[in-house]
Amino acid sequence: MKKILNYFLKGLAILLPIVITVYLIRWLLVTIEQSLKPVWMALGGDAYYFPGLAFISFLILALLVGFSSRWSLFNSIWQLPGKLINKMPLLRSLYGTVNDVFEMMSGKDFADESVVMVTLPNSNTKLIGIVTKKPGASDDKLSEILEDEQVAVFLPMSYNVGGYMIMVPKDCVESLDMKPAEALQLTISAGIGKNHKKSGANS
Repeated sequence: MKKILNYFLKGLAILLPIVITVYLIRWLLVTIEQSLKPVWMALGGDAYYFPGLAFISFLILALLVGFSSRWSLFNSIWQLPGKLINKMPLLRSLYGTVNDVFEMMSGKDFADESVVMVTLPNSNTKLIGIVTKKPGASDDKLSEILEDEQVAVFLPMSYNVGGYMIMVPKDCVESLDMKPAEALQLTISAGIGKNHKKSGANS
């Protein structure tokens, strides 16, 4: 009976991530398709519409927006809706939270050398974090708060989209040879996932 239970749990561990991933992808595809389908139906009617056209058009639109953002004029245009939303009290928090989550998960705005091992003061506990601010930066409230020998470090939480921001002395942090996105993936998965070595590293 114990072996059967172990096999069942192992099967769940294999199947559930696949099922959840497929479900999330399906939800994304259906949501985008249903949102843009009326636009294509209004423009061309049934004669030109086929299932998947709305999603394909969304991908092309995202590609064009990303490509055109290289130029400052277009980039300022694409940033305009976000700036307007940030001025609306009810939408500002939701938009800011979603935007911050995407930037955090992608490692955006983190310097490559910003991953550190933090030794908590008066403790032997070590945590992986990402340096987000250093003292001396102009027009930055957090940087102004920091003392000369301090840095602000973001500590991601395992199995949760969130974390803690702490301010510690510089001698409490040690640089790690790791990309911010790799550090986020490692800490959020609590180190349980497959952590691949860099190509060329010794097995």
